Amino acid sequence: MPMPTPKPSSIPLTHRRRITPWLLAAPALVWLAVFNVWPAVNTVILSFTSARPLGGGRFTGLENYQRALDDAQLTDALVNSVIYLLVCLPLLTVLPLLLALLVERKLPGITFFRTAFYTPVVASAVVVGLVWGWMLDERGLLNGLLHQLGLADRPVSFLTDRWLLLFSAIALTVWKGLGYYMVIYLSALGNVGRELHEAAAADGAGAVRRFWHVTLPGVRPAMLLISVLVSVSALRVFSELYVLSNGTGGPGGRDMSVVMLIQMYSRGFTGHIGYASALSVLLFVLTVGPMLFLARLHRKAD
Repeated sequence: MPMPTPKPSSIPLTHRRRITPWLLAAPALVWLAVFNVWPAVNTVILSFTSARPLGGGRFTGLENYQRALDDAQLTDALVNSVIYLLVCLPLLTVLPLLLALLVERKLPGITFFRTAFYTPVVASAVVVGLVWGWMLDERGLLNGLLHQLGLADRPVSFLTDRWLLLFSAIALTVWKGLGYYMVIYLSALGNVGRELHEAAAADGAGAVRRFWHVTLPGVRPAMLLISVLVSVSALRVFSELYVLSNGTGGPGGRDMSVVMLIQMYSRGFTGHIGYASALSVLLFVLTVGPMLFLARLHRKAD
């Protein structure tokens, strides 16, 4: 029995070619609109209101932003974020590159070191923070070691001093991020042609000159990417400071980050969603600034 001939589609082929990509992308676009675009727009809208978790609030104009200008806790949080950025940016841009150059060499057992350097990346930030908290406690491993070596006659307040707590969190961030950015540099180094190094060596260039004139230009795009990622992560830091301070933000709450401050104002039934939204908008503006500056800096270098 002959098979029935399927009826041709009434939609022209050119129209189907235009519609099909949009149909395939529709689920992702809907997801993006519902869970990314709308929450961002709604945050901006709420920043101009007195919204609470159990109430819609009323329109208050720039009142939340004026309050932010007089918020001493926000000033401390911004200082912490800027210090975090200024310390983490050079360390997490340079040290991973040096590690990548080290583990790129084909030496016996080098795979073990690559794995060891990357292991902190896959560990939970909360678990790592708890381990560091035990180590830095006044009765922890580090204070015990300092006492045994005679370098400190009393426990060092790593977790209760305003600045020591901040720099302890920075050290944790740097230690945990080294392996991640090292992998990005390894990928970039793989794209730097060996023939360029060989040609430079044939011209008499030493290791340092080859690094400056061959390696650095080759990994510059990766360096820009890492600079942006580090900047965003430093300004949005939360887990390290939260865990090391046991959620208190350090002595007097002066070691809070901006994200911790947003979380503090927005939680509970009495939270101030409107003010927390205004802080979120300010954090977004603060985050975009370094990104644009770094992009412009690298564009000039190119």
